[in-house]
Amino acid sequence: MLVTEEACAAAVPGATMAQEPRQTDFQLVRVKSTWSRIKKGETLSNNNEDEVTLSEATIGECISEGGISWIIEAPIYFCYKVVETYNILEPSNTTLLWGHITDPQQTELAMASKRKLRRFIVIDEVVDKLYGSKVREYFEENNVQHKILALPTTEETKSMDLVLNILHEVQSFSLDRRTEPIIAIGGGVCLDIVGLAASLYRRRTPYIRVPTTLLSYVDASVGAKNGVNFLQCKNKLGGYTPPVASFLDRSFLQSIPRRHISNGLGEILKMALMKHKGLFDLLKNHGKYLLDTKFQSCNSFAHHGDAALQTTRIAIETMLEELAPNLWEDDLDRLVDFGHLISPELEMRVLPSLMHGEAVNIDMAFMTYVAHARGLLATEDKEQILQCMRGLELPVWHSGCSWALIQTALRERLKHSGGQLRMPLPTGLGMADIFNDTSEETLERAYELWVKDCKTGLEEELQAQGDSSAPSLSCVPL
Repeated sequence: MLVTEEACAAAVPGATMAQEPRQTDFQLVRVKSTWSRIKKGETLSNNNEDEVTLSEATIGECISEGGISWIIEAPIYFCYKVVETYNILEPSNTTLLWGHITDPQQTELAMASKRKLRRFIVIDEVVDKLYGSKVREYFEENNVQHKILALPTTEETKSMDLVLNILHEVQSFSLDRRTEPIIAIGGGVCLDIVGLAASLYRRRTPYIRVPTTLLSYVDASVGAKNGVNFLQCKNKLGGYTPPVASFLDRSFLQSIPRRHISNGLGEILKMALMKHKGLFDLLKNHGKYLLDTKFQSCNSFAHHGDAALQTTRIAIETMLEELAPNLWEDDLDRLVDFGHLISPELEMRVLPSLMHGEAVNIDMAFMTYVAHARGLLATEDKEQILQCMRGLELPVWHSGCSWALIQTALRERLKHSGGQLRMPLPTGLGMADIFNDTSEETLERAYELWVKDCKTGLEEELQAQGDSSAPSLSCVPL
């Protein structure tokens, strides 16, 4: 990028256009081991025919009466893999050992090396009870020196204290920060905590994500964000450091409770409502089947096709489409924020009553009413969305989501989104746009209709069930 005179003047306090600052743009080249700058357009003399590397980074130099300044433009490059696999803990499956390496030649060199493999693994303590013995057997069978750290990774424990706990153990293990990636095995909280710890250790240590819940499979595992809660605020501390790889194995989902499947479906529904009607139709037509089978591919149910595989693949592909061009959230207009305007405040306020995907769905249910109140969404489409949510056994209302809480959450949104709401709203099934002009009157009218329909409908349903029958989660005013 060429440095303009305006940028040059702005970079030097007190400088004005009248001073006619001199500007020069430089490229950066490395000859042998030394980096140097040359003016853009100049030819580098290399009489010794040494190896030369040209960087994409540039330095713009501005000289004026007020002094000198430099403007540095240095692109940051990341490459990470998201890989479907199955039975990842079978000792014959080498994905956990070599699957993170992108260059086939590097893979061959690593496999041929006589150096003993070493891995540091952080695993959620619940997952450890279910799969810990298989994890240990896997690394023992493959002759890998390893350390396994089992931790309670929940929203209540998602803190810097747990990050520091991990870092103390990493330091004791003394891993190589370039060739020995830390492995995180667990749900979204575990992946977030380990990602932050890895990004802090020696300023950036590679790490691998192995999600074991549906929510983390389609959401936390495919992006760059990591973080912990701070001062009762969700993910207040964190950063953007993607893993070197995420390994997706649906066989883990067999062991999680039905409520966790429903919880993950909340994030999948988000992508369906924002940009993919085909995904919405899959959820509407096969939601109960996906809940019943826990996303396992069952050949005996031919009339469903492979709904589990189709659903997860579309969810991940649509998520990557939105995340990859905006990995560091330089652009704050993000469709993936649907369901995340009110839910962070709600989730932390009623912790641990609601899971993340449940809070997101309550947010989406309210925003569906906002879209309808604005005339963006037809009544028939609104009803289809609410029916689909209930079919996925997701809550559509919560007593903790008061008008006061919504106002507080949206004020926070304004504060951290450049003074604009940037509100993603559905404009049809599988279509959406981002709006900054939703009035408080419209929001309040939508809230009243939402409470009237969803709370009243819930109370009538509970009354009809009577005391002898326990209602499902989607019907409980937690």
